Amino acid sequence: MLGVGAPLPGAAGPTERADAARNRQLLLDAAQQLVREQGVDSLTMDALAKRAGVGKGTVFRRFGNRSGLLMALLDHSERKAQEAFMFGPPPLGPGAAPVDRLVAFGRARLLDIEVEGELYRAAEVGEAGERYSGAPYMLLKAHVSMLLRQAGMSGEIALTADSLLASLSAALIMHQLRAQGYTREQIGDNWEAIVRRVVTG
Repeated sequence: MLGVGAPLPGAAGPTERADAARNRQLLLDAAQQLVREQGVDSLTMDALAKRAGVGKGTVFRRFGNRSGLLMALLDHSERKAQEAFMFGPPPLGPGAAPVDRLVAFGRARLLDIEVEGELYRAAEVGEAGERYSGAPYMLLKAHVSMLLRQAGMSGEIALTADSLLASLSAALIMHQLRAQGYTREQIGDNWEAIVRRVVTG
């Protein structure tokens, strides 16, 4: 996440050596694979050490504890998502029509939440009052606002961006997937319909 202040546990600091940063990246990639394959409950310090082929002490030295590991993994996932919509190929990245980019943005967030939803939900609850003023949310809001503006929407763009992002909250999406039985494709299609209605007015 693009935050301000001290780095998260396990996050790369400004003076981190290249080899240490590379090893951290390898550990977080392995952790992400574990979560996507087996769910967040499978992610333990032991399991990560085994998957990454390192000693358990290495994992503890890097992340401190499981909570530090989970926060570092969420930061890792968010950075990848941010890079995709800021610099990646269209339609998610630059080069596509604004409405198509908005649709792709929502569908990409849905995929992230489906595979790493517990991480996202924990972060949303943990941030509490800071959630809507923190750097990660503000970056998403700025991106959605920019696309709405480029699509020619008028009116309260910032308020509309908040409303659209509210429909992509991890807690709501996971409830729709698990309790209400909707598929990610159905939720994505609904997101697209809402975006197109909002833009066309």
